Amino acid sequence: MLTLRFTPAQGIRTALLLCLCALAALLFTAPQARATSDDPVTAQASYLAERLRENPVHVTDQLPRVVPRSTAPDFARLAQRTGVPTYVVVLPYQGCSASEELLTAVHDRLGRDGLYVLIDETGVAAASDHGVNVPAEHAATAVQGELPYDAGPLLSFERFTDVVTLTPEEAEGRAEAASGPAPEGMYIGSAERDDQSFATGALLTGVPLSILLLAPLVHRWRRRRPSATPASLKRRRGLRHPLFLGTVAAVLAAGAIAGTASLVFDETKSSAAPPPTAADLSSRIERVGTGLRDDPVYLDPESRRFLDARRLDRLHERVRAFGAMDGGGPVFVTVVPQPSDSETRGRPDLFAAAVHGKLGKDGVYVVADPGTGTIDVVNFGLRLDSDHLTTDLPEPLAWGDSRARDADDHLLGERLDALMTHLEKTPRTKSAEFPHVMDATPDPADDTNLPPLFSGEFLPGLALGAVGAVLLFLVAAGGLGVVLAVSDRRNPTPTPLALLPVLEPTHPTRRPLRRVAYTELKALERVWATTARRATLARECRQAALLLANGSPDVLRTASLPADTLVAVVVLARAARVLLTGEAEADLCCAVNPLHGPTAARHHVRVSPGEPPRRRWLPVCTPCKDTAVVEPATLPDTFMTLPAPRRSRTRYDETAGLLTSVPDGVAALAAAARARR
Repeated sequence: MLTLRFTPAQGIRTALLLCLCALAALLFTAPQARATSDDPVTAQASYLAERLRENPVHVTDQLPRVVPRSTAPDFARLAQRTGVPTYVVVLPYQGCSASEELLTAVHDRLGRDGLYVLIDETGVAAASDHGVNVPAEHAATAVQGELPYDAGPLLSFERFTDVVTLTPEEAEGRAEAASGPAPEGMYIGSAERDDQSFATGALLTGVPLSILLLAPLVHRWRRRRPSATPASLKRRRGLRHPLFLGTVAAVLAAGAIAGTASLVFDETKSSAAPPPTAADLSSRIERVGTGLRDDPVYLDPESRRFLDARRLDRLHERVRAFGAMDGGGPVFVTVVPQPSDSETRGRPDLFAAAVHGKLGKDGVYVVADPGTGTIDVVNFGLRLDSDHLTTDLPEPLAWGDSRARDADDHLLGERLDALMTHLEKTPRTKSAEFPHVMDATPDPADDTNLPPLFSGEFLPGLALGAVGAVLLFLVAAGGLGVVLAVSDRRNPTPTPLALLPVLEPTHPTRRPLRRVAYTELKALERVWATTARRATLARECRQAALLLANGSPDVLRTASLPADTLVAVVVLARAARVLLTGEAEADLCCAVNPLHGPTAARHHVRVSPGEPPRRRWLPVCTPCKDTAVVEPATLPDTFMTLPAPRRSRTRYDETAGLLTSVPDGVAALAAAARARR
């Protein structure tokens, strides 16, 4: 046995040396211990690691309206599809960098290899693999790009398990393919349903009522059309009752609109959230209430802990001191997130009321949100001025100043300490006070169930549809009256002529020219058949028009004639019809635009935009004559142009065709047409 012997002086020196070593070790390890205990992620990761040690799937109780805890078996079933040990944590939104940091911390404390997945309200937020070979990051990226924002956490995790089982190359391809535009949402909200209801109501009254109001106008139009002879009207006796036919058509239209709207707007839910159970909605309240029975300051273990040991001890001292002072009372502080998908819809007052009901103790309930940094105070039963604690709470305490907004911990410890000072200075009242109005907790069914289609904005839509139908009727009635008056003035024949389309464009195309040429020639044939006195010029114009149309107006529907030929048919047919009805002299037509119709006056017209201007003595219609007098420089731009090869256009009087004889009159145009054929 070895025996050490020390002199008294040596023993003293040895003892001093050991004390110095112990002090150095304490100074070296104390900052590390304080840093570890004060790390905001430490307590959160440790708590989650313990939960995952008990069950590889942990679903928070803070999101019952979007991810109820009762869905944990569904997540566990999907996790088995990955083929590797999978640990799933469902929490409120943590942030991108915070999510990855939290997963790493949870793995370090759990000490188990596997696939770690963090899911928030929208879906898979982060994923990391430790000791297993799976494409976790590519799978998370693919899910975020392939699914819309409202797909829901469960569907997002299901798609994640599908991608994570692929080879790394295939998963990388899916991730790259998902980098395009985000897909459209799967569900609609209440605003979109209001738009659907409004549109359905407007159509349901607007269309049937328009049919009822316009039916008499259609009946009047039919009786005024050129082919409306007494014999034809007698053969169609049913058309004598426009109100009956309009009513039938309106009823059929209303039924079709209602049925089609019900089939097209068949959405019933606004989100993918499954309905929570009663236990899901009460789980967090019971957890917080149980914690407050043991400690008046409750720190949510699923959230980052922003109160270090010193601040927490200080807060406990202030709470005890307020409870012991005259006019004070119990204070219950809860540092718990208030997400909008919580059981109380993110309302701190409802959360405080629920916790008060669970705890069964009066006092001041402080609700501090570690996520947003807001602080709310609700007084239950103490003789304190409640307005001073709620509406008059200083903004730096309730919301935080610029320093608090820039800090990660929102300076909650400092602000809660200042809140206790504010609480001590709160005026006392003669009697106990309670919150003035406490609304009921929103029903979860209202969050996901859309209102019926025939509700909400449906009634305003009905009213607007009726107003629109009346306005349409007034416009149609006024327009029809004007058109019929113009038609009667242009065609004063015993049998009303068709309402001819007004075509006077400067740059006409071939298709409308074919349609108008056919209509004009048909109208001429009807007038020719009912007119006994036939002028020689009218006969020549008719013969020339029929010659250009190959003998029949029906040819104009199918034959592909040149644009100048179609214009010549229109001009000749109109001139012949005017000569037969005796409305005006038709030996000349407007040289600026032959479609303007016949004219009997000539005027000096500027035909070129250059300087000096070139003028010609040409026949013009009244509007073109007025333009030649008031704004002569603009008249060259109003000359009619015709389509030319290679998608260009040429002025009609610069082509070597029929229309070069227009300035010489319709007789010259008719002669040119006969010579051409």
